[in-house]
Amino acid sequence: MEVARVQVQPLRDDAQTVGSLRARQSVMLRPELVGRIAALGFKDGQTVRKGQVLVQLDDVLQQAEVQQMQAQLAIAQANYKRTQELVAANFMAQQTLDTSAANLQVAQAQLALSQARLSRMAIRAPFDGTAGIRLMNVGDYVKDGTDLVALEDTREMLVDFRLAERFADRLKVGQSVDLSLDALPGRRFKGTVQAMDPLLDVNGRSIGVRAVLPNAGKAGEASPLRSGMFARVTVVFSVNEAALVVPEEAIVPQGGRQFVIKVVKPQADVKLPPDVQFVSQRQEVKLGVRRQGKVEITEGVAAGDTVVVAGQQRLQKDGSPLRIVELDKPAGKSAGKPAAGASAAASR
Repeated sequence: MEVARVQVQPLRDDAQTVGSLRARQSVMLRPELVGRIAALGFKDGQTVRKGQVLVQLDDVLQQAEVQQMQAQLAIAQANYKRTQELVAANFMAQQTLDTSAANLQVAQAQLALSQARLSRMAIRAPFDGTAGIRLMNVGDYVKDGTDLVALEDTREMLVDFRLAERFADRLKVGQSVDLSLDALPGRRFKGTVQAMDPLLDVNGRSIGVRAVLPNAGKAGEASPLRSGMFARVTVVFSVNEAALVVPEEAIVPQGGRQFVIKVVKPQADVKLPPDVQFVSQRQEVKLGVRRQGKVEITEGVAAGDTVVVAGQQRLQKDGSPLRIVELDKPAGKSAGKPAAGASAAASR
């Protein structure tokens, strides 16, 4: 059988999953009205500012319509003013003034409508960002809803992922998230949880999570992260800088409880063979985080304790005598305390 020491080491409680990157803001620009493209105000991949005209549709008809509505509004205003004077002099009925006022409101509404149509012939950037590759050219006739160009704000990136429902009560806004990307091997990125979906996916019993991370490249370099990248996500729940860990093989489950077999000094009144200095002692423990073949012990052992990690079935009862032999020393020359990596032999 083999024994090992209870070690003290930093241990992180986390969960691993996969997700996809997306820009903080992303939109596909589309026209609301049909028209012919008269001019483009950007180059492919260019950084643009909010409000900048990216695509200008031919608006000659809309401008003429606005001028027509302005003229009709001027006529309606003149008629209303003249009717007011006549009603004040009792030459016309009040009903005529009401009709003139209504006609004035109609003219004002028609002008506002024509101006709105005119403004929609210029497609502007809704936010600061980077334009994609255009899907049209000057002179193209486009219908309403046609894809023109994508616009993305990549100064910050979002990563969307899902975790099993058992983690739902441990997730909090602001928790740390570590990311690695297959497209950028050897590099790691840090983010924070921004939001959790209030609803669970009934098919996979998982919760949707969104984290945010900065996307600043090195001096003179472009931002490294792009929308659509596959990300391996690690959500960090807590970090214990002094966790007590043992190999997973040291745990002996029994009746729904967890035990380890400690290697301890015998009591003074116990008689043992001359070359035996230790005995076995079954100890119930409480387990914490499991990571890479190690398991955290939150209760039941102390740092430096020695536990059996193989051959526990040979120790049927407490007090079984054990002879410790270090692997790099001859038998009989081991120190008074079992060393990590030593082996134990049950004495009969």
